[in-house]
Amino acid sequence: MTVPAFGLGTFRLKDQVVIDSVSNGLELGYRVIDTAQIYGNEAEVGQAIEKSGVPRDELYITTKIWTDNFAADKLIPSLKESLAKLKTDHVDLTLIHWPSPKGQVPVAEFMGALLEAKQQGLTREIGISNFTVALMKEAIAAVGAENIATNQIELHPYLQNRTVADFAKQHGIKITSYMTLAYGEVLKDPVIEQIAQRHNATPAQVTLAWAMQLGYAVIPSSTKRANLESNLKAVDLTLTEDDMAQIAQLDRGHRLTSPASLAPHWD
Repeated sequence: MTVPAFGLGTFRLKDQVVIDSVSNGLELGYRVIDTAQIYGNEAEVGQAIEKSGVPRDELYITTKIWTDNFAADKLIPSLKESLAKLKTDHVDLTLIHWPSPKGQVPVAEFMGALLEAKQQGLTREIGISNFTVALMKEAIAAVGAENIATNQIELHPYLQNRTVADFAKQHGIKITSYMTLAYGEVLKDPVIEQIAQRHNATPAQVTLAWAMQLGYAVIPSSTKRANLESNLKAVDLTLTEDDMAQIAQLDRGHRLTSPASLAPHWD
């Protein structure tokens, strides 16, 4: 298995809003859904999936283990709770959502528990999120790079995170980009706007296509059906080498997500 290139994110979406977003997405052809324990919406995501009638084997569902559940005796029970909420006997990908705050739970402990969850058939693949190169090295030492499907990180034209992306690539670990549109900031960028005009595309389509063309997976979210439909068209957009080079120049180390209680020492 490999992590699909294009999916639907559900961060910050709650209650009926997330039900509508996932329902619309599935109707439009999305088959990859990304959630997390801390989002507080797994039950609603499960409800939308069940109601959609889309067969389980056509879906790729990701959830993420929250830091409170990292201890070896808590991780698998918490994942089983997530499965119950999602109304499925397994997810396709389970990630460690953030590194353990202040290293309270060793990387080897939670990665070992996560690998055990995979061996029990609770998740088909496992991975990490918000991991630096140093933390990736620890995770690889614990379970082997072949058992780490992806590192899901903040990555967009203003934060291209090349040190982490290059290290992951060297070890066969796929990068999943979250906040690829930088909360909409990059959609107003003149360079991206010009590229979009040349391709008769939207700035969002250009940005998502850029990330996928670099080999990254993307999981944009939207509460608007029109945007969900439009974003999906990024899959068919091919940018030129010149377009890619222009976007490469936009990197400015502009990080938007770095909670003090969770953030590691970023690369």
